[in-house]
Amino acid sequence: MTIARPAGAAFGLVLLAGCAGGQYSLTDKPASEGAGMPGRWMLAAPNAPACGMNFTGADGAREGRVTPDGGCPGRFFLSRRWTLSGEGLAILDPDGEALAQLKPAEGRFEGKAATGMPVTLTRAAAPPA
Repeated sequence: MTIARPAGAAFGLVLLAGCAGGQYSLTDKPASEGAGMPGRWMLAAPNAPACGMNFTGADGAREGRVTPDGGCPGRFFLSRRWTLSGEGLAILDPDGEALAQLKPAEGRFEGKAATGMPVTLTRAAAPPA
């Protein structure tokens, strides 16, 4: 019996060390995928100026509200909500219709508007202190 205690303690230490190394989730999505949505993002499309979009929601939320700045390309001035699902990020109009469907791509989102226009959503740079 005394041999089992040190083995159990060593196993417990290994588990604790693994927890300190990073964020792990029991879901099929990385823990950080939804955590970074709230805040200011920039929407860009070919041959159009970029526009700011403010995403709100709790850290880790799978949905929230979005408020676009003026001058957004296409119908993005109608953006009101966002949702994250297994299919990626959807930006929705007031009627719940998708304005765009985007997939995560190296710290940003890329995809197409419902009209077929390619769009990119990147985190806006923090304002100078």
